[in-house]
Amino acid sequence: MVNRQVVGAHYGLRDWLAQRVTAVVMIIYTLILLGMLAMLPRIDFWHWKALWTVDVMRYATAVFLVSLFYHCWVGVRNIFMDYIKDTGLRLTLHAIVILALTWYAAWSLQILWGM
Repeated sequence: MVNRQVVGAHYGLRDWLAQRVTAVVMIIYTLILLGMLAMLPRIDFWHWKALWTVDVMRYATAVFLVSLFYHCWVGVRNIFMDYIKDTGLRLTLHAIVILALTWYAAWSLQILWGM
């Protein structure tokens, strides 16, 4: 019998699927945003501001941001687990990235709904 030792991130299908699903969500959002921008008569401050007062755009942007931050987290976590062998340093970097992504998420949602 062969004993297989699992080393590194190796979360397998769950992380692979999360990366693909979040990437598809971000691509769809980008295409929708480009379509909305193409339909604007001109791109100036007032038209840009009016675009973000539509609830559908705000919710779509919130979904995009959640997908973006989760996509970032999975990617960075896997890189850290594969390439940073010192457990203390890896834990510290994980904490810094989690705090930064949480801060960015809160800040971006505040900007989105704080208009």
